[in-house]
Amino acid sequence: MKHFIIALLDFVYTPFQKFIDRQTFRYVACGGGNTLLDIIIYFVTYNFILKKQIVHTPFISISPYIASFIISFFVTFPIGFLLMRNIVFTGSTLRGRIQLIRYFAMVVMCVVLNYIFIKLFVEQFGFYPTIAKVVTTIIVVCFSYLTQRHFTFKTKTKN
Repeated sequence: MKHFIIALLDFVYTPFQKFIDRQTFRYVACGGGNTLLDIIIYFVTYNFILKKQIVHTPFISISPYIASFIISFFVTFPIGFLLMRNIVFTGSTLRGRIQLIRYFAMVVMCVVLNYIFIKLFVEQFGFYPTIAKVVTTIIVVCFSYLTQRHFTFKTKTKN
């Protein structure tokens, strides 16, 4: 599967090679695909599974837009890590478990940012939850790219 994805991305990359380097293109393609999956899962969960209803647990009640975020996260976290590690940042010199720990830490920061921005956009600015999710995603993806490239999947620089 890895080789198929890389071959497909490299084929699609050809017309873009004058404008963007291969690694950034792979990041955009893999991250964009995973983000699109995240938004679709979020939308379906919010509108059709939870039916815009508060989720009541024995301990806490969770708003439907936050519960939808949590559900989509549990699907897209492992997919995102595998894509970033095996397709995008293959040249990283860090051990796999260090990458996973750093990726998890970065994702925790992204979860916090997602929570803050979704709550802010929905409750303070009155955005529709799916629109709030899309705007939040744009902000968080920029942060995520910089973090992954320079910290999570860092490569040693040659002196």
